[in-house]
Amino acid sequence: MTGIPNATDADDDALARLRQQMRQREPAVLIDGVWRRAASTLAVDDPATGRPLACIAAGTDADIDQAVTAARRAFREGPWPRMPAFQRAALLHALADAIERRQETFALLESLDAGHAIGSVRKGDLPLGLRSLRDYAGLATKLAGDVTMGAAQPSSMEYFLREPIGVVGIITPWNAPFLMVLQKLAAALAAGCTVVIKPAELAPLSALWIGDLCLEVGLPAGVVNIVTGTGESAGQALADHPDVNLISFTGSTRVGRSIMAAAANSNLKRVVLELGGKSPVVVFADTDLDKAANAIAAEITFKSGQYCAAGSRVFVQRSAYDALLGRIHAAMDRVRIGAGHDPATDMGPMISAAQRSRAVDLIEHSRAEGARVARGGGARTGEGYFFEPTILTDATADMRVSREEIFAPVLTITAFDDDASPHAIAALVNDNRYGLSAKLWSRDLGTVHSLIGLLESGQVIVNGGGSGGATLPFGGTKQSGYGRENGLVGLAHFTEVKAVRLAY
Repeated sequence: MTGIPNATDADDDALARLRQQMRQREPAVLIDGVWRRAASTLAVDDPATGRPLACIAAGTDADIDQAVTAARRAFREGPWPRMPAFQRAALLHALADAIERRQETFALLESLDAGHAIGSVRKGDLPLGLRSLRDYAGLATKLAGDVTMGAAQPSSMEYFLREPIGVVGIITPWNAPFLMVLQKLAAALAAGCTVVIKPAELAPLSALWIGDLCLEVGLPAGVVNIVTGTGESAGQALADHPDVNLISFTGSTRVGRSIMAAAANSNLKRVVLELGGKSPVVVFADTDLDKAANAIAAEITFKSGQYCAAGSRVFVQRSAYDALLGRIHAAMDRVRIGAGHDPATDMGPMISAAQRSRAVDLIEHSRAEGARVARGGGARTGEGYFFEPTILTDATADMRVSREEIFAPVLTITAFDDDASPHAIAALVNDNRYGLSAKLWSRDLGTVHSLIGLLESGQVIVNGGGSGGATLPFGGTKQSGYGRENGLVGLAHFTEVKAVRLAY
């Protein structure tokens, strides 16, 4: 893992100031351009210590209804949907500028609230979030309809428009709270929609600071509303609300199903669902094994494995099995575990005691089924929700650990025959209910291209990790979700097509 410079006194001072701001901030919801004091509150814990970090509003059905009403009024009567696209773009750029001026505050927020290593936030979430705002600012002026050819009569014209879909409910996850809020918010605003954001209750703080800046840069009242609270209360109320036109959700498949049901049972609202993953990594013996091993280890320990596109199922040609396993083991040995705000940390804690306990239970279950723990395998002692990077071998495809998303720094590694056909490899890899992202490692482009078309996955990354750039469409097949995010493909979900036939 790449080393990170040591902390400075300035870092410690900034951390102390931010902790004080968290304690002093009044729990409130943002509705119609005003922060409104909450009737009840929730505690937000520091995952590195397990102790309270901040206090937020526990939004209710009534808060959600008021927020949706404000967003609907802003959409029907306010200037935002009718504003020239270049003016909306200018405000998105202004929001990006305001965040960039405070990027160190947001890096610290994310490291405290979600537990992520601050170095990864500085190099990943922050620039990607800012790029999303700026990319969508540019795309705001690129939304276009078209004139169709072959109208029914010579004296007629047929064309279609793309219009903003209306009020968007945004429900974000705790594993990338800053980035997910900005990606979804930027797309909705670029299209001319108004929004109600329900951040994850386990990591909601960056959304609140973003809300402050939405007011500071002059977004009209009611365009951006933020209601914190539990998924069972505020999140369900947003999914059920009959005056919401679209829900954009990132989270578990279980919750995604409930949102689809709520959408169907309320007003047939649209949904964009980015759900779970059990992403495969296929490694051929001809690749650079050092590079592949380092990327595999880095990705499964990124955000403590709480990353939907993380390559958690590794399949490797039998002749390279031992060499790759040894290299991944060595790469994990170099991972420095600690509090996210410590600049020396490579991997921070998991988000909660419950999340960590689930990972422990799955690993123990896999042991009972016959899998072997080659490295790690359990929680770290002491305060906080830390977990050892873990490698499992001898895990068969029917085991829970091979089929369920663990959302922890845990991977399985399985060998396939050197002479296995592309169809045989694809059958092995596709034997899973998820289909979000897949990684291929090979120097042979013929091998790569033969597999790309066979993989049941929304995305394929070749000779690298991660999930691609900010404009590459991202989303899954099967139970990994519905719809795509990023770029013009993602922006289209926030629009409604209106067809027009004009006789003259």
